Parts: sequence; C-alpha cells; structure tokens
Amino acid sequence: MIIYQNTKANFLEDILTNQIEVIIERSFRNKNQGNTSINEMRSWKNSLMYMDKVLVDSEIPGDCHISIEYRIPQTSKRIDFIITGQNESGQDHALIIELKQWQAAGITSKDAVVTTWLGKNEREVSHPSYQAWSYAAMLQGFNEAVYQENIELKPCAYLHNYERDGIIDNDFYSDYIQKAPLFLRADAIALRNFIKKYIRHGDKSQIMYRIDAGKIKPSKSLADSLHKMLKGNQEFILIDDQKIVFETAMALARRSSNENKNLLIVEGGPGTGKTVVAINLLVQLTKAGLLTQYVTKNAAPRAVYESKLTGTLTKSHISNLFKGSGAYIEAEPNSFDCLVVDEAHRLNEKSGLYGNLGQNQILEIIRTARFSVFFIDEDQRVTLNDIGRKSEIRAWAAREGVNVYETELSSQFRCNGSDGYLAWLDNLLQIRETANENLDPNDYDFRVCANPNELRGLIIEKNKILNKSRLVAGYCWDWNSKKNAKSWDIVIPEYKFQMRWNLVDYGSRWLINAESISEVGCIHTCQGLELEYVGVIIGPDMVIRNGQIVTNAANRAKGDKSIFGWKKKMQADKEGTTLVLDQLIKNTYRALMTRGMKGCYVWSTDQETNDWLMQMAGQGNRYGDASIISIAAEP
Repeated sequence: MIIYQNTKANFLEDILTNQIEVIIERSFRNKNQGNTSINEMRSWKNSLMYMDKVLVDSEIPGDCHISIEYRIPQTSKRIDFIITGQNESGQDHALIIELKQWQAAGITSKDAVVTTWLGKNEREVSHPSYQAWSYAAMLQGFNEAVYQENIELKPCAYLHNYERDGIIDNDFYSDYIQKAPLFLRADAIALRNFIKKYIRHGDKSQIMYRIDAGKIKPSKSLADSLHKMLKGNQEFILIDDQKIVFETAMALARRSSNENKNLLIVEGGPGTGKTVVAINLLVQLTKAGLLTQYVTKNAAPRAVYESKLTGTLTKSHISNLFKGSGAYIEAEPNSFDCLVVDEAHRLNEKSGLYGNLGQNQILEIIRTARFSVFFIDEDQRVTLNDIGRKSEIRAWAAREGVNVYETELSSQFRCNGSDGYLAWLDNLLQIRETANENLDPNDYDFRVCANPNELRGLIIEKNKILNKSRLVAGYCWDWNSKKNAKSWDIVIPEYKFQMRWNLVDYGSRWLINAESISEVGCIHTCQGLELEYVGVIIGPDMVIRNGQIVTNAANRAKGDKSIFGWKKKMQADKEGTTLVLDQLIKNTYRALMTRGMKGCYVWSTDQETNDWLMQMAGQGNRYGDASIISIAAEP
C-alpha cells in the first residue's frame, strides 16, 4: 500500500508548505492505517526536509515519482522513501532509501545488528543498510511485477544526522553496505549523485503502482536457488515416514484454496525429523510457486537452518522465508498459500515484546494461510506461555471452518535411533511410566559425570570431531555476563568451575559457531536443534528426594521469562500451578537430554540426585571421591 505518492516537483512544494507530515498523517487515516504518533510525525518532518535538500537538483527530473511509507504486501514492514523513474537507457528503476535520524550507534558481533537509542533504551536493531537491502530482496524475490517486468531495485540508507565514526560504517558491516550504500551527514552530495546515476528520466510507466499491484509469488530464481541449496544436502534427506508425511502435506497444499482451507497436525517426538520435513516443505512448496514461510517462535531454529541451507552465517536472500510466530498479527486472511510451523508446541497466545499484541498466534496463522502445517510434540512445552496443544489447534480450526488432518512421525533418528532411551528417559524423569526401567548401554551413550569439570572435558573432546557437541544447562543461574562481559554466570566454587551463558556473542547461531564451545546453552537456543553429543548441567530446580523427583521453580534464575508470573498464578491456583510447573521443568530437562544424536552426559549440582542418576544409569557411585577427575577451570 502506498501512503503518499507524488512527482518530485509536487513533493518539493509539499515540503515548502511546511505541512508534509500533516499530509502524510491524513493519508494514513484515509487509507485506514490508523493513527500515527507525534514522534513518527516529527521524524517525517525532519528527515523529509533533508531529502528535499538532496532532491533540489535540476538533473533529477521533476516528473520522477516519490513514494513515502510504502507497506510491503504480506508484511508489516514499511519502506521510508522510494524514488521511481528511468535511467539513461530507459530502464525502470526504484531507489529504496532507508531514512534514520540516528546520531550514534554501537557495533555488535552479531551479523547485521547494531545498537542505538530508541525511545528511552538502547536496543539491538538491524543495520540500516541491511534493512534497505532486505526490503529490496523481499520485493525482488516475491513481487511478480518486479522480477517479470525487469524493474531494477537500488537500496541505500541515509543517516542525515550521523557523523562518520568508524562504527556504523565499520568493516564488519561491509557486505551489507556494498549491497546498500550508506550515506551519512556529510554525504548529501554523494547521495544526490547516487540518485542521478539511476534516475535520469521521469516515471513514465507508473512503476510504484505496478509494484503495488504485483502478484505476490516466489520468483523462479529464488525457488531454483532454494532447490539447489537443498539438493544433495545430507541433513535434509527424507527417510521412511518422513517421506509419507511430506507427500501428504504437499498434496493438501496443492488442493487448498480460499474456499477449501486445510490444516495438518504432525506429531513427533525428539529426533523423528520434524524439522527435516518442514524445511523440505518450505523448499518444494516455494519451487511449486506457492507463497510459503517457515515459522518458529524461537529464533535459534530459524537462524541455524537458514545457515545450514545457505552454508553461511550471514543474512541471505532467503532470510525473508523464515519468520517468528508473531509475524501474522496484521496479515490479511489467506495471504499465504502455506505456513509451515515448526516447534508448534512453543506457540503463545499473544505476541510482541510485552506479550500484549494480537489475539492468538494459532488463530492468526490459520487465518493467514490457505494451508498450514503444525509440527508438534506436547512434551516439549517448556514455558507458562506455551499454548501449543493439538486440542487448541483443532478448536481454532473448527471455529474457522478449516479441515483438519493428523499424522505422526514415529521413526527415531536422534539418540542413536533408540526409542528405548527415550522411553527410559521418560521413566527416569517420572514424566510417564514405561517398561524401560533399565538402559541398555549399547543403545545410547549415556553417562553421569562426577563433577562439572569432567562433564566439560568430555564435551570438549567430543566436539573436536565435528564441532557438534555443546554444554547446556537448566536456567538456574542469572545471566550476569549480558551486562558485564567479564562476569561469570554458572559458577560452582567447590569445583573451581565457571562458565558463561550463550547469546552474547553468537546470537541465535550459538549452536553452530565454532567458538561457542566455551559457552553454555539453554533451552531457548537448543530446542528444535540437534548435536552429536550434549552435556547437561542439571540445576537445583530438579532434585531427587527419596527416589522421587522434586521440582522447584523458585530455584530458577530470577531473569527466567519462561515461568514469569508463576508466583501470582500460585496464589490463584496453588495445586494446578504446581502441577504445570512440575511438568514444564521436567519437559525442559527432557528436551535438553534429547539434543544429542549419539550421546548425553549429565551432572547434577545436587549430590543425592547425581548419585541416584548414576544408579539408574547402572553406573553405581563409581567415582567415590568426586574430585578424582578435574580439568582446570577457565581463567
């Protein structure tokens, strides 16, 4: 949707009236886009005054077109400023300009991410060049008018208040600055020359109206690129019942329409290949010309599987295919052919940073897509906000008149293919009674360590093979290093053991970064992902007393958002909340202890619990003196 469009000549007149922000705000209301804030109106007034100065050049034709606040279809994203016209040879061009009023920023070690002050807080946000480039990539990959009618897109960013400081223009961001040039306060003339390079004649072919009316459909080049990434990638080969589920989903997708909406629930435990099927569906449905996105609540699976497809840790042209579960609050009904929802048990009711946006994520996904697939394992719900249950999905589908189909993935490919280990683990954690009271050591490499240093040493050794082994822990230690990089998080003085939580340096790609072996992951960065070997530190939130597992939410870190509000819930319903918290804590350790394909090594901070685990694993208390094995703690 185009909020404001005019010729350059008329845009300059609107600026001269000193009413440009009022004109845009009025257009917002007239097009039912709601009201705008005082701060947004102020930003229009300030930034557009600078664009006025840049455009006052007779060599930039007066009949080129200016579009402001263009909302990209199927998203809530708006492009600040677009100039359309033709170059010297008559080629249609659209220049995408991301405008920022920033005066300072901070560098991070995360790909395409900077920090800056927004509102009253310093926040992590996308680098402006990446932002402009990603908008262009989205249009190039999905807007039929752009890729079929050969409309050239040229993105850039203009930070008109920002003095060059070696931060915003740091070499770390050079890949994106090359794709979308960065113009700072002193670069107004350079920006003007950039515009004149591509806009030499007016917009004689209504370029923005053609883009706005363009059918949203994946381009052949995008589909071919995705298919090439998937082809021959051993991690994504479909095996046994994975192939059956995949073909079932493909058939339903092909016959779904606005009048015949369908939904498929795919149930599967850890390691049954839910994500393998999900990624194959994303690629093959896109190749079939169906508008599809891969959806998860957690950022980690999105980041890791995008990286595994592309073979790079940096953002790519397929990034727009991977979305969070709160991305469909404002989506138009049936605006997607298919939404593939991985880790559906982690869906929430509300979206947004404060959990106050939207109506219900399950409902929003069902409404947005003609066909939706929900991959689910109810035993992996790990927070109080997780609402992903089959009954909940069925209820919303029935309300919306959507046909529901169900299937399952049963073949076990993780945990050494051992269904016996999973059954034994459920029995061990007292999640459910099974016949597997004993673990066959030939089925799976499960060990209980005598101390955290032994655990760390085993994982470091295993990681030398393929860089696919990591330490994880229950979230029972505060994340001190988030504010002070020199602080330690998981500190166990009696063993001279100290390590830091993940995320500070590696973001959502912690699990696949070669250097992250020195950090400890948590449920939020490893759920939905797999390792060769996993080392699990069991914290004081789950202990054994007289042969019974006792859970205690009070022993979680105070910053743990997964059980936020539990004390208030306890006051309203102590018995019910206690049962829910008990299940969530057990589910958390079940999820952590099933990340390893070949082995899981554990150590509990509680000695009685550790001794009991050794006995249950058939080890006995084989160490006696727990200090026998000691690997030097990190400096």
